[in-house]
Amino acid sequence: MYIIDSHIHCGIQNVSQPFSDIQPLLDEAGIDGACLFAPVEDIYYRYQSFFDDNAQWRECRVNAHQYLLEVAAEEKEIFPYYFVWNDFLIDDLDQNFVGIKWHHHAGEPSYRYDSPECDAMINAICRRRMPIVLEETLEQTLKFLETVDGRTPAIIPHLGMLNGGYRRLLEIGLWDDDSVYADTALAGTKEIANFVARYGPDRLLFGSDFPFGDPSGQLQRLRSVNLPERDMEKICAENILRLLNAVTE
Repeated sequence: MYIIDSHIHCGIQNVSQPFSDIQPLLDEAGIDGACLFAPVEDIYYRYQSFFDDNAQWRECRVNAHQYLLEVAAEEKEIFPYYFVWNDFLIDDLDQNFVGIKWHHHAGEPSYRYDSPECDAMINAICRRRMPIVLEETLEQTLKFLETVDGRTPAIIPHLGMLNGGYRRLLEIGLWDDDSVYADTALAGTKEIANFVARYGPDRLLFGSDFPFGDPSGQLQRLRSVNLPERDMEKICAENILRLLNAVTE
């Protein structure tokens, strides 16, 4: 079975997560490729709500993204994502990135959602049909999806665990939106089985969330759900490749 890990953090600046350490883990698990995000620690200082951006951090972000592009240029089936921050550099979207990482937890520095630059960035992403891995608070998740309004796919990581919780998102009907996808990274088997039973396999993506999850262990967890082989083929590769092909065609 062809397998793409759709959720891996990779970087070499403020954390040590080089692709040279990740590749053996993928090989061991029989995983053929991966979507790579820069680590949060290479994008902003996440350990307090106030963040004073400066030239050093801007250079760090440039280097973080450049590293992913270099890995993708050298390796097969590697898909680099662009991690958006408050400089909202629209021109960066055209540097062979195929997806977007949008990330904020409570207590961390926030996006400037009230700025025209933020609106312009979201519109630019939607025009390019780049899938957005959206990890935000529940309130901002709902506002963000309302702004996007189905113009490009949104991927809620961990089956919503950090966006308000799977069950809460189920109660408010978020999963009913056909433009909203989810990944399995660190998600429970009951949530995975429930999602597939309710919505089918076409909007679920396999992911490990390395280094927080082990690719082999997360794949084994998904397999333990005992889904039909055709469902697994979609979840493990076909769904994410369909989303990415819409960008690269």
